[in-house]
Amino acid sequence: MNDVSVVGPGGGEVIDLGTARIRVLESGATTAHRLGIAEITVPPHTDGPPQHRHAQHDEGFYIISGTARFTVGDTSHDASPGTLVMVPPGAPHTFANLGDEPLVMLNTFTPDLYVQYFRDLRDMISGGRQMTPDSVAAVMGRYATEVATDV
Repeated sequence: MNDVSVVGPGGGEVIDLGTARIRVLESGATTAHRLGIAEITVPPHTDGPPQHRHAQHDEGFYIISGTARFTVGDTSHDASPGTLVMVPPGAPHTFANLGDEPLVMLNTFTPDLYVQYFRDLRDMISGGRQMTPDSVAAVMGRYATEVATDV
């Protein structure tokens, strides 16, 4: 018999990354690692990660509230609530919250590779290391992801 996962409004694993908050809704445990889902909350006036490329997973962002500025190569897109941004493997991308209100996004990972990335960043911070471009790039590298240096 297959178990069904039900995660209520206060449920899920919460991962605090400095000012950003990740709430893991599906770690991949229920989906045989085919899909991971997280709710990401980014405070106002906050940059995201360096532009990067995933080699082994698709990533989706559904904007719930606030506005996300997605940068793909040298092109920027402002995504308001109700917008879905899908990023296939190999596409350079990043996001930021340039606005005055919190940004809340539903984030999907297919397969679930990147869920553990957030845990690793949390552990790095709690171990006393800073989130610098080099330290973040090193953690990304564990999950078939590299900083996009050619954009």
